Amino acid sequence: MTSEPLTAVDTAWLHMEEPTNLMMVTGFLAFDEVLDFGRLTRLMQERLLRVPRLTQRVVEPGLPFAPPRWETDPTFDIRAHLHRVALRSPGDDAALRELVSDLMSTPLDFTKPLWQFHLVEGYGKGCVLVCRFHHALGDGVALVRLVLSMADGGVEAREAAGTPHEPHGWERLVPFLGPAAKAVSRTLEVTEGLVREGAESLVHPEHLLEIAARGASGADALAKLLLMPPDPVTPFKGPLGVEKVAAWSDPIPLDEVKATGKALGATVNDVLLASVAGALRRYLDGRGTISRALEFRAVVPVNLRRPEEEHELGNRFGLVFLSLPVGIEDPLDRLFELKERMDEIKRSPEAIVAFGLLGAIGAAPIPVERLVVELFGRGGTGVMTNVAGPRQPIRLAGLPATRVMFWVPQSGRLGLGVSILSYAGGVSLGVATDAGLVPDPETILVGFRDEFDALAALARKETAPAPAGPKKRTARSARPVATKKPRRRTRS
Repeated sequence: MTSEPLTAVDTAWLHMEEPTNLMMVTGFLAFDEVLDFGRLTRLMQERLLRVPRLTQRVVEPGLPFAPPRWETDPTFDIRAHLHRVALRSPGDDAALRELVSDLMSTPLDFTKPLWQFHLVEGYGKGCVLVCRFHHALGDGVALVRLVLSMADGGVEAREAAGTPHEPHGWERLVPFLGPAAKAVSRTLEVTEGLVREGAESLVHPEHLLEIAARGASGADALAKLLLMPPDPVTPFKGPLGVEKVAAWSDPIPLDEVKATGKALGATVNDVLLASVAGALRRYLDGRGTISRALEFRAVVPVNLRRPEEEHELGNRFGLVFLSLPVGIEDPLDRLFELKERMDEIKRSPEAIVAFGLLGAIGAAPIPVERLVVELFGRGGTGVMTNVAGPRQPIRLAGLPATRVMFWVPQSGRLGLGVSILSYAGGVSLGVATDAGLVPDPETILVGFRDEFDALAALARKETAPAPAGPKKRTARSARPVATKKPRRRTRS
């Protein structure tokens, strides 16, 4: 029987699971026609099960301090992992949201390999393939690539396509900070291989290279992670329940997002993040809980894969805490402020330090892991991630996938997850929330579109020909250009 230990980082994500916060990456592919179930089964056996990890289950150790292990499931049967279900009438988006939300709230069977697919028939005239993977198997980048590995046409087709700090027991982490520091140092030593192309990545690893080249110390970043003051209490934070709610947006043309960013002197990610922050602001304003000074943090995964690791499972990412200026009402001011904060993060070793810390706590006793879960829950309000999908539509079992979407788990007792995915020339937003905190995540999607439209309108004014006569005062002439170091506009 094949057996190997989980890596320390994968172990950390395995043990981060709680009944009210399942560590699953959930996603779907939508089709305008119905996939043949038999053909899909054969395809998965031929293409997906070539990955040995998908026939292995997690076995916890019988001895203290020993790591859990991946072991081949002696009774593996694909029928336990691929199910055929019918969507309730009338087979619309509302019915699909209900089903995805139910699956997102249902734990995987830990006696079997930690993944599952549902072929959902009756979605209009077509179908949806819903997939669920445990975070211990891999991060979002790895799992999206895994699903795309089933695509027709081989690799070429797939790729074309603020309060005072109070003691919370962190002193108990002191004995483990030595291993964490060593893990950070080892990570810094190998960062020369972390460069990864991709304009859609929230934080580019090449910026981390500059930190490593300068020999920057991770001590300040480690202190920041461990001693962060708790985020303010908002409707997005609170005790969690079992029920989760999923929602997703219609795609926005990627070219329109790029054009908006170019006209305003910002990146694609700056525009998307500013739109998300504006949407969260609108939601809080609707509940009467917004203030001009309000900020809270998003936990942002940072891809740290070497190019040769792009197609491997496992978790190869660090984390940074991005403070979202949701109190800023003006869309352009908010964009500039977010850009400045993102640029500062790119100059920080925080992501690498977090990766080393996760590895250290993954090898530590479970009570220490629970402290890190508390760290995420206190220091952040939600998870926010961005993955670039194929630029062209992919085909699966002979049919083109018209929509692709995924949702991240809300690690560390967080109740909000935001995922951005580009696919076939469009960008979609997925929101997953705790039903007891935010029962209506679709409201956030409406705000996201409204905020993006506001930025796009400003961008069109920037690029419109100047009329004859007195020069018209535009967004660019009225505010600093974001390609330079932005500064916040003073308010009277």
